[in-house]
Amino acid sequence: MDSLRAALADVVGERFVTVDADVLAARAIDHTGRYSGRASALVRPADAAEVSAVLGICRRAGVKVTVQGGRTGLEAGTVPEHDDVLLSTERLTAVGAVDRENLRVTVGAGVTLSTLRNAAADAGLLFGVDIASRDSATIGGMVSTNAGGLHTVRYGHMSAQVLGLEVVLPDGAIVRRSMRVGAENCGYDLPALWVGSEGTLGVVTTVDLTLRPVPEFRVTALAGFAQLPGLIDAARVVRRLEGVDAVEMLDGRGLELASSRLSFAVPTGLPWYLLVELAGHRDLTAELAEALAQCAPDEEPAVGIDPAGRARVWAARDAFAEVVGLFGPPLKFDAALPLDTLAAFVADAVALVTSRAPDAIPVLFGHVADGNVHLNVLRCPDESVLYRTVTELIRDHGGNIASEHGVGAHKRNYLDLALSREDITAMWTIKRAFDPADYLNPAVMFPDWLRRPH
Repeated sequence: MDSLRAALADVVGERFVTVDADVLAARAIDHTGRYSGRASALVRPADAAEVSAVLGICRRAGVKVTVQGGRTGLEAGTVPEHDDVLLSTERLTAVGAVDRENLRVTVGAGVTLSTLRNAAADAGLLFGVDIASRDSATIGGMVSTNAGGLHTVRYGHMSAQVLGLEVVLPDGAIVRRSMRVGAENCGYDLPALWVGSEGTLGVVTTVDLTLRPVPEFRVTALAGFAQLPGLIDAARVVRRLEGVDAVEMLDGRGLELASSRLSFAVPTGLPWYLLVELAGHRDLTAELAEALAQCAPDEEPAVGIDPAGRARVWAARDAFAEVVGLFGPPLKFDAALPLDTLAAFVADAVALVTSRAPDAIPVLFGHVADGNVHLNVLRCPDESVLYRTVTELIRDHGGNIASEHGVGAHKRNYLDLALSREDITAMWTIKRAFDPADYLNPAVMFPDWLRRPH
């Protein structure tokens, strides 16, 4: 280890290599607090050249490498399992000048989402993806997992924002591919291969991103429903409206917890709430009010919430991720289901949780326009009583077991509930072509029957 540490320090500098046991232990724990591993060193390179050199040292030494960004992932994707060297992108924080004419910007992989969004706002533009962990989540990590978020219904996932990437491959080669014009068809779409690859095919160091004009008008509404099918029917209606920007499903229990946590009042009292936002270059308040009135919510919807009220509602929505951890590490499911099976899945999942773990509390929320639902099971210390059964339930209702958080290490052995073995094997062929030693993010994505066949 001393020779490895010295070699890494020669590349990045002594102060940017850490072998302190307490630091490594803290870095080896998942954001949820549920999963942990082991690391041998933490290294923080400053640019792609240093990343390449670090990978070369580790590859030649036969040492595994796990890449870490903001460590806000929820599927143990940054948890080391093999005494790995942790490669942090936290020094890759350059933010280029915003190109207002072409609506684009180039940022380092370690730039946080909030920093990017602030840079866009300063230029009179916006970045289309937003998530609650914006202050910590990094752009490299969001590219790695193809993150979605609050405005996916309008702007899409990260894959729809990426114009180009700089990536250090497992063999140390540095590849730069960026689309400078709107029509480009020169060979393989390599950025599309790296987006969503969860660090298994290389280390993203720089990202070229598209930005969007800021809508002049914005209208927000909150509508309560006694039954989930009514909320889903309303989501079907509002997602077709002009300027739809967000359509969120909120569990009434979670909203009460969030309201209490934040010490301010938001409407509560019903089991389900639909949070809708439209944005455009004209006032869409009347259209939203008319659409929601046709959906027969169980209380008068609040349409055209004032700026202070809007801030409270969105703060409560953002707080869901925090309040589900008040009872210890929650058991999380990140699913997407067809809208016509979503209500049945929720009913079956809640019944299953109640029968298998009577003390547990299921809390649900999500981006319902896309069928995305985050099921969080509170007070469930024993994952084995629920995880496979609920994951199979997602599959049986025609859903996807990894909607926007990725596969990580946690779901790797459940991947065959979503993909065929032929599909997984094809992905493994690509992985082995880039990384025949399987040393980069070696715990992520691929099931043990591939990685450890014997």
